[in-house]
Amino acid sequence: MTSKAAFSITETAARQVRRLAAEKGVEGSVLLVGLKAKGCSGLSYDMRFVKPEETPALSETVRQHGVTVAVDPKAAMFLIGTVMDYSGGALQSGFTFINPNETGRCGCGESFTVNNRQE
Repeated sequence: MTSKAAFSITETAARQVRRLAAEKGVEGSVLLVGLKAKGCSGLSYDMRFVKPEETPALSETVRQHGVTVAVDPKAAMFLIGTVMDYSGGALQSGFTFINPNETGRCGCGESFTVNNRQE
């Protein structure tokens, strides 16, 4: 049986993370990805740079395309299998998350819900 990857990041998203880290002067930091209560559907993605030694214990850590991403252990069960991407356009740009655990999303796309039932 094959298990889902804990989390993955596309090359396009990694390039944007490296650019943001350079702009903020935090090269060598870890991008911590978690969830927070927000919006009409209940959850939204939360990202911030932390020093490697500030990464929460038991975090799933992924190193891809020259960046290190840690998944907050409190959010791990809701983010298993998620792919983080980045899309940029003339009218809108930002990080996107393809999360196989999502069971619903609000109309504006700001928040989502998950079914936490284990299969």
